[in-house]
Amino acid sequence: MRNESILVVDDAPEIRFSMSEVLRHEGFTVDVACDGQEAIDKSSKNFFDVMITDLAMPRKDGMEVLSFLKEHSPETICIIITGFGTIHGAVEAMRQGAFDYLTKPVKLEEVIITVDKALEVRELRRENRSLRQELRDIHGFERIVGASKAMQEVFELVEKVAGVDSTVLITGESGTGKELIAHALHYKSEREDGPFVPVNCAAIPEGLLESELFGHEKGSFTHAISTKIGRFELANKGTIFLDEIGEMSSALQVKLLRFLQERQFERVGGVKTIHVDARIIAATNIDLEEAFQKGSFRDDLYYRLNVIPIHIPPLRERPEDIPLLIQHFLLKFCSAKRTCVEGMEENAIRCLESYDWPGNVRELENIIERMVILSNGPIITVRDLPNRILKSSGKLTAGDLSMATLPIDGLSLNSAVGSLEKTLILQALEQTGWVKNRAAKLLQMNRTTLIEKMKKQNLMTLNPEGVK
Repeated sequence: MRNESILVVDDAPEIRFSMSEVLRHEGFTVDVACDGQEAIDKSSKNFFDVMITDLAMPRKDGMEVLSFLKEHSPETICIIITGFGTIHGAVEAMRQGAFDYLTKPVKLEEVIITVDKALEVRELRRENRSLRQELRDIHGFERIVGASKAMQEVFELVEKVAGVDSTVLITGESGTGKELIAHALHYKSEREDGPFVPVNCAAIPEGLLESELFGHEKGSFTHAISTKIGRFELANKGTIFLDEIGEMSSALQVKLLRFLQERQFERVGGVKTIHVDARIIAATNIDLEEAFQKGSFRDDLYYRLNVIPIHIPPLRERPEDIPLLIQHFLLKFCSAKRTCVEGMEENAIRCLESYDWPGNVRELENIIERMVILSNGPIITVRDLPNRILKSSGKLTAGDLSMATLPIDGLSLNSAVGSLEKTLILQALEQTGWVKNRAAKLLQMNRTTLIEKMKKQNLMTLNPEGVK
């Protein structure tokens, strides 16, 4: 039994009867109306997946029914029935949004074929809308995690400028998420239905980059066996993202500057001027002002690109975002790798917060992925962290302790052990804000034992804020 409902609208009783019978036989739920007014009345009270309506009818005609559906029930598919003499009216109805038309005398097998095709097209459109929404979710702010003031300012700026066509220059260190911001700018703009075309200027050899960007004509150079459409043409009505723009050669900078000024170019080896409507978003991890002062980047191109600057701060300048990013990546990789890691202990999070993150968010993502795969328990602990992070946070590893060597002239074991004990107690106190209960848990001892050792090491007077 099919779930779709159909309304057959015609002032001829025999057409209403024969069409409704064949549709019911196919499993559809069918209702009928004798004219356009009755069709509108019924559509006001009930939803119909498909409406098959005659074009010429008393009271209200098929065009008026179509107009009503467009405004009040846009999901209803409208199929027009028309006589031979009014085909031009059916064509106009299709321009106004009708799916198709059937000519009288109507062949009942054509009715079934047309209805099935219409429902299939509608389902494809729904899937397409769903996929587009998924793209918006994927490439909007949902993948850009950050509660810090610096990142909130970035989000506000993206919201403000996404709807305009001005050129944007995104700056920031490698791994900060410049391409994610470029995606968000595109999918929050009126160009969202157009293409998003990324180009990594540093990844394409200099000799091929011009052809990659602007295309080439057949025979313009060796191995140019056919005409190639460049990335700028592919980005027409959409956005082109030029990543690592600072790596572009001086000759290409000139050609890019011309495009920014005139929105036109010629393919390599071509003479035809091509006009393209594409928004430019550029990104770089180098200081372009310093680059043009050194002569490696054109100052006029810099000013053309830097209409709206967006700077993404490095991760070390926004450590408050690290716990959120950890949770985000844990959920992502636990789902993808089908593991059962539930979280990360607080001490491990503190170590990650104190790390300098030269590779920024990308480095954190890679480390979380590795720990999710290699972790033996449901909770990631300090022992799961890479040694470089432990060393940078001042924590001693088992390997560090095993590498201790005895000097030739010997040493005082009690003194060495006491020094190590003092160092570890200080680290535990600093990591817990001098809260002795928490520090004792880190050191796996009772609070009273910790206090006795602090007295022995003369640490009781070092409490910076009087925390008990």
